[in-house]
Formats: sequence, structure tokens, C-alpha cells
Amino acid sequence: MKIEFRGDQPVVDAALIAPLMDLDVIGFQVLMQSGCIRTGVERGTGADAGKLRLTFQSPDWRVRLTCSGDGTVLTTTRLRLARDGAHAALAE
Repeated sequence: MKIEFRGDQPVVDAALIAPLMDLDVIGFQVLMQSGCIRTGVERGTGADAGKLRLTFQSPDWRVRLTCSGDGTVLTTTRLRLARDGAHAALAE
């Protein structure tokens, strides 16, 4: 999987992230537009310089993609967020 860039901003196809959050593309887009899915971008420093972490978080899931500088996804981590405080991490 590879992330594209427009300038220095990552552009992620909803079809890549939606299944990781147990959603279809339309459901993912609706939740993104309503603000129920938050996103974050962190650029690596020190030993992680040149890497990028993209995070998508809904009430049920947190998905993090760690990418190389060219957008190649190095790791994908899924964390199911339980409302009772318990979490289950799934690395792929």
C-alpha cells in the first residue's frame, strides 16, 4: 500500500482506510464529513526522521499507518476502542 501526496500533504483513498475501521467507503466518508473520525499527521524525528504517521480515529477504532518518506506503508496498526476502557491491538 502506498500513500499519495499533494505537495507535502498526504492524500489517502477512503477505500484503503474504511475496511480497517470495519466500514464501507460511504460510511467512512459520512463519518469523516461529520467529524466523527478525526485524523492526525506526525512527522518522525530522530531515529524516525523521514517517516510519517497517519492516524484515523473513530469512536470504535484507531488506525495508524507508518509510512516511509515516499509514502510506502511500512506498518498498519488497528486498535479497537472499547467504551469500557479495554483495548485490543491488532497489528498487520
